[in-house]
Formats: sequence, C-alpha cells, structure tokens
Amino acid sequence: KKLFNTRVQKILVQNGEVLGVRTEKEIIQTDKIILATGGKSYPLTGSTGDGYLIAKNIGHKVTEIRPSLVPLVIYEKNECKEMQGLSLRNVGIKIIDESKNKLIYEDFGEMIFTHFGISGPTILSGSAHLVRYKEIDNLMKEQKIKLQIDLKPALTEEQLDERILRDFKEFKNKQFKHALDKLLPQKMIPIVIEKTKINEEKRVNEITKEERRNLVKVLKKFELTIKDFRPVEEAIITSGGINIKEINPKTMESKIVKGLYFAGEVLDLDALTGGFNLQIAWSTA
Repeated sequence: KKLFNTRVQKILVQNGEVLGVRTEKEIIQTDKIILATGGKSYPLTGSTGDGYLIAKNIGHKVTEIRPSLVPLVIYEKNECKEMQGLSLRNVGIKIIDESKNKLIYEDFGEMIFTHFGISGPTILSGSAHLVRYKEIDNLMKEQKIKLQIDLKPALTEEQLDERILRDFKEFKNKQFKHALDKLLPQKMIPIVIEKTKINEEKRVNEITKEERRNLVKVLKKFELTIKDFRPVEEAIITSGGINIKEINPKTMESKIVKGLYFAGEVLDLDALTGGFNLQIAWSTA
C-alpha cells in the first residue's frame, strides 16, 4: 500500500514493540517501521522536523537542532548589502575566536556577499566548524567571532605593497577612490577605503607610506564580525537529531522500541562537505 501526501501523527507502540502508525485518516498496523523523515533543512521537500516529535513521543531523546552548512549573518550588514551579489574567488578566509585569539577554521576558495552577510563554499564549510565550537552563541552575541578575508593570498604584504606602489605610480595624479580599479572589484572599493580611513579625495601622490601600509593590512585582513547562522530552513543539512546512543549501529533498530528503525538526517549525524552527508543517508538506509 502506497500513501502520498499523508501526514503520520504518531507511531503506535505496545509493550515496547511497534504496533503501527496513526495518520490523519486511519490507523495502519505493522510490526516494522523505518523513520526516515529527514531533518529540518529543505522544508519544501517535506522535511519539517516531524520525525523528531514522533520519536520524542515514544521515548527517544533528540539533541539540539542547529543549522549546518549554512550562510552566516554579519554585524556589518550595511557593508555586505553594498557588496551584495559580489563573488570573490581565490581568497583566503579565517574564522577566529577573538577572545582567545584562536583559529576556528581556515579555507581558500570562493565566497559571496549577500543582503544579510556572507555565503558561498568556504563560508558554508566554515559554518559546520562554527556550529561545533564551544559557547558559539555567546561568543557571537559578544561580537567575538571574526571573519578575516585575505583578498590577495598569493602575495606577501611586501609583494602587495610593491604591487600597490606600481599602481600608484600609474595613477599618481588621480584621487585615491579612482586608483584601486586594477586591484579590487568596483563594489568593494568604497568599503576598503572606509576601512583604511584614508580620505578618498586625496591624490595618490600625497598618500603616505604609513597610509599605504594600512591599505595593505586591510587587503590582507579584511575583517567582518559574525553575528549568527541563517535559519535551519536555509541550511544544507541539520545538525542534531535522534540520539544515536539509543540506536543499534549494526541494524539501525531502536534500542527502546522493537521493530522501529531509523535512517538519514533525522539522526544526530552530520558531517562536512564532500558527499559525507549523502553517504550517511545511503549507509544508514
């Protein structure tokens, strides 16, 4: 019997064994059930988190549900909004706990600015490390989690300074705001200038060595403050779920209810990018 667009309200259990399921319309008797409802990510596919409630109602523990592989919200929202849609390639990123000067995550690749903050492959990967980091919510509220972007990772500070000097010689009579076209995407120039605190109207040939060095530091360490994760509904995967200590890893059968099995993201299993989460789904199934 196949039922589509039918919501399961409850798994029926008697004497520690599966008896059946109650749907919105009927009771279906069975001695075997596989709960594979997915997490809370991608709600349009039907993954609304119902599986957690169903499992809780029959005695299973559910660990805290969090978004993972998810875009990040930034405190400097206006800066990100001005750069909205700008994709950066071949940049280095570091996510740092400023309170301990500790590196949480480091990567190289692509990212993109959005109206709320940042996204893209390196950022999604970084979020998976952040969600595992101790007291992350408090640290983000205290504005202690920083994203540092190295806009020119192939160059040392000295090499970048030499590169800027060459550009400045070419544009020596131009205003500073018109001298960075070869160095940066257009959308980023006003933000970088603001961070350097150099007067944008200043002629390039009037910029001091100290100001130029400050420009180098901003380009090598373009800093933003991470405020929050985007909602779990926007995440690629869900972190948290049904406690795996209550499941037999050889059969995926519940240790609490005989005849009940689990598979996929409804479980408290999640991993980094690279196909590992798909593998978890296939292997448990």
